[in-house]
Amino acid sequence: MATERTVGDLMSHPVVTAQPAETVAFAAQRMREHRVGSVVVIDHDDRAIGILTERDMIRLAAAGSDASTAKVSEWMTADPDTIGPGVEARAAFASLSERGYRHIPVVDGGAVTGQNAGQKLVGIVSMRDLMRVAMIQPADAQAHEVPKGLEGVVVADTSVGDVRGLEGFYHYRQYNAVELAKSRPIEDVWHLMFEGRLPTTTAERESFAGGIRARRVIPPAVAGVLPAIAIAGEVFVPLAALRTALSQYGAALGFRPSHDIDAGTLRDNAMSTCAVVPTLICALWRLRRGLDPIAPRDDLGYAANYLYMMQGEVPQAEHAVAVEKYLISTVDHGFNASTFTARVITSTGADLGAAVVGAIGALSGPLHGGAPSRALQMLDEIGTADRAEPWLRAAVERGDRLMGFGHRVYKTDDPRSLMLRDVADSLGGDKMELARHIEATAVKVLDELKPGRRLYTNVEFYAGIVMDRCGIPRELFTPTFAASRTIGWCAHILEQAADNRLIRPSAQYVGPPPPQPVPPIST
Repeated sequence: MATERTVGDLMSHPVVTAQPAETVAFAAQRMREHRVGSVVVIDHDDRAIGILTERDMIRLAAAGSDASTAKVSEWMTADPDTIGPGVEARAAFASLSERGYRHIPVVDGGAVTGQNAGQKLVGIVSMRDLMRVAMIQPADAQAHEVPKGLEGVVVADTSVGDVRGLEGFYHYRQYNAVELAKSRPIEDVWHLMFEGRLPTTTAERESFAGGIRARRVIPPAVAGVLPAIAIAGEVFVPLAALRTALSQYGAALGFRPSHDIDAGTLRDNAMSTCAVVPTLICALWRLRRGLDPIAPRDDLGYAANYLYMMQGEVPQAEHAVAVEKYLISTVDHGFNASTFTARVITSTGADLGAAVVGAIGALSGPLHGGAPSRALQMLDEIGTADRAEPWLRAAVERGDRLMGFGHRVYKTDDPRSLMLRDVADSLGGDKMELARHIEATAVKVLDELKPGRRLYTNVEFYAGIVMDRCGIPRELFTPTFAASRTIGWCAHILEQAADNRLIRPSAQYVGPPPPQPVPPIST
């Protein structure tokens, strides 16, 4: 039997290093020269005391700090988890896969993780290398080590964006997503997601936005069936109606399997789908209410046009800006359930419409989408500030989930929530004052009843307040999320199709041992 490969077999040496007193700019230059994504920070005895990565560079830039004066010690991750060269690669991958690292310092005599920083640096290993070794092991040897829900398991490479849960940071391509929401319109972000870069001139921006405007109109073949879709069922389920309408849309436009078309045609399908989704949402909602759909206007941007088609009048500028910031903040967010679904479907070579419809299906599950309205319902149930503490205390004691608090990935403040809290503050209103009080009270109650279990507000908590203030009905909160997320889904679909391989994982069988004889039917 072949000997298990170890970290020492895979690690790189010598390691690109930096001193804590050096400037970040100097360390970044060394990273560029050696084409590496991180430097290990060492002391005068060559002991690993920290690591500085590309994500730290992004964090520094987002904070507006000057890399030429900022010190490595101020931005590095101190006392990072390290690993010993003798650890088996598969065991190392299983232990480290949930931590979000990309590069791990290898130190002399270290174990798998923890309490090894400060030992002498002997190399560095990437999670990608560990993953590749782990993935060539037989499925039955790995199955017991794969966490339920694939949490922390790397399943693909992507350049669309990333979520850094431990740091409270996420980005689209190379740009801080929150900074994009504050400084660019959604059409620019859409350009970034599809083209890999932001538009650099007004003419380039207008050309891209013009291509969007031309695709907003619902084709007659689809418009004719929308009334039947909208009134179907005793209860209006907007995402279900949107799924049906998009299936009809893809068929009407003749979407073909991604496996059988070129990249340009697939991109054209993606542009059309992203542009028409807001129009479909508003048309279906208005038809259900017995109102005529409102055609899009070419003189309005994405967010303003969305509110106009919904409400029938040009929105206040501050409302359009607020909704646009929310939409930008939700374009993409790592390999969440709906994004992964879109990529799995695309990996089969299916058409883009099928992938987007599948993603909407995943989003419709209450564990993934729909929380903004439920967070607002919690505010309604509490009602007044004096009821907040007893209501929250009773909920925590019962073990109920607090809507709008906590996140699967973030272990600190959700950056989307922080931005939307500022947006909600600027809009004002009674709900915002109550929300602030509930947030502070929840933190106090949790500190008392669940010490050590700190929960932070997530994007849904203040998103609901922003959308409610801007006149978006609660039943359209999640479809509004879907409208912007379609841009992110399509960016992932284009990326998956460009370098495709069928996603076909294995499962661990846990039933009765086979083979068993087939029993006869008793008479």
